[in-house]
Amino acid sequence: MVRYSKEFKADAVKLAQSGDKSVNAIADELGINRSSLRYWLSAVKPKSISGETAEEELMRLRKENRVLQMERDILKKATAFFAKEN
Repeated sequence: MVRYSKEFKADAVKLAQSGDKSVNAIADELGINRSSLRYWLSAVKPKSISGETAEEELMRLRKENRVLQMERDILKKATAFFAKEN
């Protein structure tokens, strides 16, 4: 069984996440097992540009969506109210 350093794994994951080549192509070029590279990829939690995990970003966006929906509903009611006055 071959052991790879943390640095090697991290570099392989960065290459795979770059999207320039397929996971299979990168694994073949590096001479590693394709399933090993896929496992290393799954072990890394993806981060968004803002540094949030996907779960944190989803929770933030859902909260923001609720606020925007409430604001929209208030504006609809205000529009209907002022339309009745005219």
